[in-house]
Amino acid sequence: MSGSTVPTGSVPAGSVRPGASVQVRVPATSANLGPGFDTLGLALSMYDELDVTALASSDLEVEVSGSGAEVIPRDATNLVVRSIAHVFADAGVDLPGIRLVARNGVPHGRGLGSSGAAVAAGVLAAKGLLQGIVELDDVALLRLATELEGHPDNVAPALFGGLTIAWMGQDGPRHKKLLVHRGVSPLVLVPGYTMSTTAARSLQPEHVPSEDAVFNVSRSALLVAALTQSPDVLLDATDDRLHQDYRAPAMPETNRLVRALRAEGFAAVVSGAGPSVLVLCDGPGRRLDAAAVADAVTDTPWERRMVAVDVRGGSMRNRAEGPSSQS
Repeated sequence: MSGSTVPTGSVPAGSVRPGASVQVRVPATSANLGPGFDTLGLALSMYDELDVTALASSDLEVEVSGSGAEVIPRDATNLVVRSIAHVFADAGVDLPGIRLVARNGVPHGRGLGSSGAAVAAGVLAAKGLLQGIVELDDVALLRLATELEGHPDNVAPALFGGLTIAWMGQDGPRHKKLLVHRGVSPLVLVPGYTMSTTAARSLQPEHVPSEDAVFNVSRSALLVAALTQSPDVLLDATDDRLHQDYRAPAMPETNRLVRALRAEGFAAVVSGAGPSVLVLCDGPGRRLDAAAVADAVTDTPWERRMVAVDVRGGSMRNRAEGPSSQS
């Protein structure tokens, strides 16, 4: 099994001790960042936190508070529970009964990686419960999370933090984590309405003009330089021709705000599949100016989230232990 101490096909000895419990914290993420479609992702300082405890019985107990609590399932279809179960099945270990207590700080259905955060949280929780039985490294965590999420651009920054470049290699998903320039100051503008990622993806054409593909290749390369070395070129670096214009009819207020911000010189993009807007400012003071533009140009109220880049990523600790361990 890639990334595990247990060979494929073998069944590890031992089982999870009833009462074993872990605490997990994972950040929000913003994927694409304009031109980096399905490739670039950024971890942001909004968090889902959860406690997971192994039960002596086979029961499943789920408590959820915070964003999305009114619609998140409390049964085996819960995405965190499904993610834990997936890791246990992959490891060949029987899944114990689970008590899950989740406190969701990542806005749901807003293009801020809520599903990726749930998957990353479940994978990290399973890693903690399996300590001493199966050891999972970063390669295994990303593989397992990608199998659940479908693509690695959201789960990579949720697991590892910072700016991540994610791709599918011959042996599965891979990532490269980069440190973001300290001058980059993110602002997230969150509307009251949601957007389905599936619906957004359905608007994508199967083929794009070659000049648009070349345009995005150049901007993606420039964006990596802008985020790590030269924030002064963020406006040019966040330009895109592959996905945002195609999705614009489904979220007209988002499109209107992005265009207004960019016209004023702000590096604004659709966050993930939307409808939130991410503004990558080149200094903390500029975020207030960008928020003022949002207040002036749309009828939709936008919640301001002046966040930081999360450099740590997901963390997990055994509740009997002290300092938390990173993924």
